Amino acid sequence: MNAVTKVDDNATKLEMESPAAQVSASAMSHPLAEKAKRGRPSNRFVWMVSLPLLLAVAGGYVWVTGGRYQETENANLRQARVSIAADTAGRIVKVDVNDNQAVKKGDELFAIDPEPYRIALARAEAAVAGARLNVEQLRAAYNQATSQERVASSEVDYLQSQFDRATDLSKKGISAKSSLDEARNDLDKARQQQAVAEQGIASAKAALGGDPDIATDRHPTVLAALAARDQAAYELAQTTVRAPADGIVYQASSFKVGQFVGVGTPLFALVETGDTWIDANFKETQLTHMKPGQKAEVVLDTYPGRTFEATVEAIGAGTGAEFSLLPAQNATGNWVKVTQRIPVRIKFTDEDAKLALRTGMSATVSVDTGVSRGLPHIFGHAVAAE
Repeated sequence: MNAVTKVDDNATKLEMESPAAQVSASAMSHPLAEKAKRGRPSNRFVWMVSLPLLLAVAGGYVWVTGGRYQETENANLRQARVSIAADTAGRIVKVDVNDNQAVKKGDELFAIDPEPYRIALARAEAAVAGARLNVEQLRAAYNQATSQERVASSEVDYLQSQFDRATDLSKKGISAKSSLDEARNDLDKARQQQAVAEQGIASAKAALGGDPDIATDRHPTVLAALAARDQAAYELAQTTVRAPADGIVYQASSFKVGQFVGVGTPLFALVETGDTWIDANFKETQLTHMKPGQKAEVVLDTYPGRTFEATVEAIGAGTGAEFSLLPAQNATGNWVKVTQRIPVRIKFTDEDAKLALRTGMSATVSVDTGVSRGLPHIFGHAVAAE
């Protein structure tokens, strides 16, 4: 061990005594070299300064160029709901649908007992026939009154000539005065009968609606009977209730045969699958540049990998608080400012008929307003001044 240590010490001594080692030691001990070493920044210092600057610049760029797309998760899919009710009262004799069954427009949903309405229709048709017969009778009465008036007019003309002759004979002293009086009396009676006949014509004409040549089915009595018949036919047709649109039957599990229903009583609902939209509740601060017609994208929670193309159809008339059951009373008590939300109606433009869309589904909506935030006003004014 002593021999090895001695050899190492000798080697170290030789290295220190070599010219290259002496030059290197001299250079390191020079004052300029030590100053250069102290002035060169370390990598840690460079990263500590440059990294925050880079992050600040990147964040500023993102903020200035952002704000174009307004997004909200406070959105739900909506579909029109129709309450199915009967237009006629009666007992249910047939039910053709089940709860959550898909139906097409015009499909039969259920039927009400039609017999009472069929009887009412037969009675209305009989009333129409009776009204038409009555009009023909009125027309015959008018013709009869006209004939009577002609007879009375002829009688007046004849008795007028008889009276004139009796007057001439009385003036000549050929006939007695009693014959003149008798002729005058007969003429007065004929004139009265003519007046009665004329009144009969006026009455028969009025009964025909003022037009003796009126068509039978244009007479007011017949029109009323026809309207009653149409009403009875309509009520009979309404005993069969059909789907007003394509959709899905909802809450019809307790609707059964034998149930008695009244007019206008809601029985179950029909959710229209052909009318689908999104109600997106944006904050009021997000609506600065939002307008109808702008493009939007919708992602439903049910289909997270699918993006639906849509457009802004309309912006609500007010905030949800304004149309709530108990509107806010900001003029009383303490007040805290709360950012309000306004509903925006989003219409699908590429709805996939194969996907099962159900009302109430949660959605995320992003609207392209086409306007970024830009520079703050203070910087904008400074740039404009330059």
